[in-house]
Order: sequence, then structure tokens, then C-alpha cells
Amino acid sequence: MAAFAWTGRNPRGEALNGEVEAESAHAAATRLEATGVTLLSITERISAAQASPWARWSGLGSSPVSSQDLLIFSRQMYALQRAGVPILRALASLQASTAKDSLIKLLIDLRASLEQGHELATAMKRHSNVFNGFYVAMIRVGEMSGRLTEVFERLARHIEFELDVRARIAQALRYPTMVMVAIVIAMAVINLFVIPTFAQVFAQFKAELPPMTKLLMAVSRFSVDTWPLILAAGVGGWWALRAWLATPPGRLLWDGMKLKLPIAGPIVLKGTLARFARSFAIASRSGVPISRAMTVVAETVDNAYIAQRIEQMREGIERGESLSRCATAAGVFTPVVLQMIAIGEETGDIDGLLIEVADMYERETDYAIKGLAARIEPLLLAVIGALVLVLALGIFLPLWNLGQAAQGRGGG
Repeated sequence: MAAFAWTGRNPRGEALNGEVEAESAHAAATRLEATGVTLLSITERISAAQASPWARWSGLGSSPVSSQDLLIFSRQMYALQRAGVPILRALASLQASTAKDSLIKLLIDLRASLEQGHELATAMKRHSNVFNGFYVAMIRVGEMSGRLTEVFERLARHIEFELDVRARIAQALRYPTMVMVAIVIAMAVINLFVIPTFAQVFAQFKAELPPMTKLLMAVSRFSVDTWPLILAAGVGGWWALRAWLATPPGRLLWDGMKLKLPIAGPIVLKGTLARFARSFAIASRSGVPISRAMTVVAETVDNAYIAQRIEQMREGIERGESLSRCATAAGVFTPVVLQMIAIGEETGDIDGLLIEVADMYERETDYAIKGLAARIEPLLLAVIGALVLVLALGIFLPLWNLGQAAQGRGGG
């Protein structure tokens, strides 16, 4: 656990500060706010090792504003707005309480834009690498409707959910990734160093080798002779794939394929639809027109295939079709969700029912992520078993036969 220094105010407005230990800044902020503290700043305490001259030199390049920074910013702005602090004073307070250079520069630019008469949403739009289209659109709606405090609270919850899902997925995939990397390294070592040594042993006996052994030796010779070309082709192919995926057709095809993967596909689909439902409910509750909300939400789902379906829903709504009919035509929602959307249209509580849809998908995503590692482990065991079987049939079995033959000749 890390230690975090924090400053804030109690419910009476009195200044407070201290230190708290937690797994992350997000966990520390959650714990403090649960005690009634209005958090103004929170920074990780630097240990003696981190404060060494080498650490100071390596830290000269300021890191960019992260999603965690954006979460803390949204929470702080919500707390300050709730306390009645004007936006300019709020930004000045955040600027004075942060030590991150990139965040300080961002706050300075936001303040300068506001002092020039620009709206906060307009100022944020200039920093698209920090504030995405959904964030900017929500801020604009909050400014127009006078509900900026509520918007900051909803944005903080939205970002918190996104970070939570990413962290759980990364945790579930950590062990399988390490195993796959170990398998790749083991295969490279076997092909480049182990099999050539055995090939020399087999050549001395001039014995007839099994087909599996001949195949392994041929693959090994090819790897030893052409490994620079293989490495160059691998790196070139990786960069070419990345460049193709950066194009709209490539991104669309890949995002559609992700939804059909055997194990990860359903998780990706449920997580994406949960993000859509919650984002749409937040936008709709804040007063964004449905057609505009669809366009904004399509930018936040982080999946080109689902975004295309959402845009098709928007086009249908603009033609006068109902939301439930457009959702049915999209072909990505479950029957239960379609029924809830239809009921929401009939009762006029589409926002509340979409929140329930988001909660349902989030719970299902949570259960699926928890079981992800358990479902992948049998596949990893099968791969490792196949690798051991190939080595046994191709290398160790011929060695055993040669040893038996040598003993037979010696005994005779």
C-alpha cells in the first residue's frame, strides 16, 4: 500500500490535511470522502528511494494527464461547485494544490480561456487528449442548464466505473499474459539452442529419425538461419497491423471481431453496452436531445462496430422511429434490455430503466471478469501439454530409442 498526502475541508468548511494509506489515489479519495471530507488535493508521498538524484533526473519529463487525474479533477470540481465556489476560483485552488506539471499547464490554460470570455466546454474542447467528446458535451449541457455541479458528479462516477472495469480486466489477464510470454520465450530458446544441440547428437549416430523429429529439426534450422528476417518480419507486421487498425475500415473490422471472440467477446460486448446505457442515461437526464445524445454516446463506447450501430439508431430516431424499434434493428441488445427500453418509452422513465440496464450489464461484466482467468487456464494447460507432447515425441523419444539401441549393441 502507498501513502498519500491530502488536503481538504470538513462539513463546517475548516481546512484539514493529513496522510492516508491505500492501494491507489482513487481508493484513498473514496475513503476520505466517505468520512465527510471535501477533498481538494491528493498526492502520493515520495519515498526516500524515489527522492534519489536518479529519480529526480528520470522525472524531469512530466507525465500526461491520466484518467485518474481526470477523476480527481471531476470530484474536486463537484465538491467546490457544491460549496458555491466560482469556477475561476475553483480552478485556481486546484492549480495551487497540485504538483503535476501537465495538470498545472492544463488548469492555467482553462483559466486563461475563461478569463477571455470563453465557456468552460469550449476551453476543454481544446484539450481533446484529456477531455473526450462525451465529457465536453456533458459540460456544455451543464453550463446551458445550470446543472454543472450535478454534471461533474455524474462524470466522476462515469470515469470511476471505466477505471474499475479496466483495472479488473488487466488483473484477470495478468497471469495468462505472463504464461503466454513464458511459452513464447521457451519456444525461442528450444528452437535456437536446444534442438541444434540434439541434432548434433542424432547426426553422430546416423540413425533414422521419426517424422516429428525431422520436422522439429527443420523448423530449428530455419529459425537459426533466418532469425533476423523473422524478427524483422514480426516487427514490421506488428507495425503494419497497428497502422491498419488505426484506419476506419480496420478499426471497424477488428472491433466487430472482438465481439465474436470465444471467451472475451461476451465480456467486451456487455462492458460496451453498459457504457452505452449509462452514458445515454446521463446525457438524457442532463437535458441532451436524444439524437444529439446518440452522437455523443457513440464517441464514448470505444468500439467502432457498436458506435456504427448507435449511429444507425440515431438515424432511425431522426426519421421518427421509436427508440425501442431502433434498438431492435441494431441487433446488439438482449431481449430483456429491449423489453426494458420499450417499457421505459411507455412509462416515460427511459433514463431510470437505462440506468438499470447499465447496472445489469455491469454486474454481468463483473461476474464474467471474475471467471475470466478460470476459463483461460484450461486453454493454457492445453497449450503447455501440447508443447510437452511435441518435445517428448520429437526429442526425448528418439533419444530413448538411441540409448536402447546403444545398450543392445554393447550387450551383444
